[in-house]
Amino acid sequence: MKTILYIACGGAIGAVLRYGASLGVYSLLGRGFPYGTLFVNVTGSLLMGMLSILMLERFNVGPEWRAAVLVGVLGAFTTFSTFSMETLNLMEQGDMMRAMLNIVVSVIVCLAAVWLGVNLGRQI
Repeated sequence: MKTILYIACGGAIGAVLRYGASLGVYSLLGRGFPYGTLFVNVTGSLLMGMLSILMLERFNVGPEWRAAVLVGVLGAFTTFSTFSMETLNLMEQGDMMRAMLNIVVSVIVCLAAVWLGVNLGRQI
C-alpha cells in the first residue's frame, strides 16, 4: 500500500509537470504540430533512462522512491495515449505527412533519448 501512495503522489506531480511543459511549448511553437507531447515524451524518455540508472546503479534509491519517480512522475509526465490520439487526429484530418512525421520522430527521438539518458546515468 505504501508503494501505491508513492506512485500516486508522483503521478500527481508528473501530470501537473506535463500540463505545464506542454502549455509552455505550445505557447512558443504553436499547435500546428504536437510539439508539446513530443517534448514531454522525449524529455521523459531521457529522464527515464538517466534516472533509472542513477537510482538503481549509482545511488541505491529505495523501491518506493524509484516507483514514485519512474512509475509515478515519469509515467504521468510522458503520454503515449495523447501521442496516439494526436496522431490519429492528424490522420483523420488527412494530414498523413504530419502523422507519419510524428510517429517516426517520436519513436526514433524517444529511443535515442532513453539511450542517451542511460549512458549519462552510467557516467555520473
